[in-house]
Amino acid sequence: MFLWRRCACFLETSQHRVVLRLKRVVACVVPFSVFLLVFHFSSSASLCAAPPRGFTETIISEDGQKIEFDMAFIPGGRFLMGSPEDEKGRKANEGPEHEVRVGSFYLSSTETTLQLFLAFYRETVTQKEDWMPPAPASSDAESGEDVDAVTGPTPVYGDMTMGHPETNPAMGMTWHNAANFCRWLSKKTGRKYRLPTEAEWEYACRAGSTSVYGSGASLDNLADRVWYRPNSGGQPHRVGEKEANAWGLYDMSGNVREWVHDFYSPKSYAEAMRTNPTVNPRGPDEGRVHVARGGYHRSRAEELRCTARAFEQSWWRNGDPQLPKSLWWIPSVDFIGFRVASSADGDR
Repeated sequence: MFLWRRCACFLETSQHRVVLRLKRVVACVVPFSVFLLVFHFSSSASLCAAPPRGFTETIISEDGQKIEFDMAFIPGGRFLMGSPEDEKGRKANEGPEHEVRVGSFYLSSTETTLQLFLAFYRETVTQKEDWMPPAPASSDAESGEDVDAVTGPTPVYGDMTMGHPETNPAMGMTWHNAANFCRWLSKKTGRKYRLPTEAEWEYACRAGSTSVYGSGASLDNLADRVWYRPNSGGQPHRVGEKEANAWGLYDMSGNVREWVHDFYSPKSYAEAMRTNPTVNPRGPDEGRVHVARGGYHRSRAEELRCTARAFEQSWWRNGDPQLPKSLWWIPSVDFIGFRVASSADGDR
């Protein structure tokens, strides 16, 4: 009897030890399994995460005014830049067509408003005399280097608003002025802003479409999309009143023309074809005038095409009484403005 009890006790003790060991093994294995399961799902979630979206930028001016504007996300991709030879209204400087690859970036959904530009002007205006040099040194003049040393424009000749409300696009600034605005905005927000390249602008205007006027636009519905000669009354209008394109961009064609980063050259497309595809082109390294894209409020339909190119011409400065001409202003010109861009995949 005693021997049986000893055996039973031994068996019970051994069984207990086995159970304890099993519990320890399970205690170690189960958390690791849970970790693997969580890691698997979190990794899958990150791989299947929604693509980046646009955002709203906010600045507070020196006088305490809160100003917001929206930045739309533009997904990278490839497209044929330029117009085919049989496109109605085509000009020689729109060709040859060439394949371009553009990285993802952000682009302001509307043209820069008077409200925002006035904040820049009031914070940076200087009495220092400045004038238009014979030619800008390089295309990197707006690169944003040393943003702490932003130079402000000289006092504007006349009324910057030209009698329009602050919800209208800012107008009448030179390319240099628009580029310096980007440097100021970069310093103000901590995010690097710049002018879009000509390729980025055309790519965004097309918004994934091969249509002459961009996604969903045609001669039949242009009045729903843009302010131009037939419907503008000869005046610029409040930004964002017309329909946006497929990527959430307003007034890409019409209202006011828009400065882009690139120097103008009628041969730039032919030179770009040396590489295929051209990746994130930035135009010529130097030049005398810059490109302006998009039609304006007195444009005919052919000037609203995604591929139409414009550039600064000497008559734009006829209203400037200064000799030499201002580095900052194109007085009384109500057809040139700009919108800002920001790279989504690193600085370019």
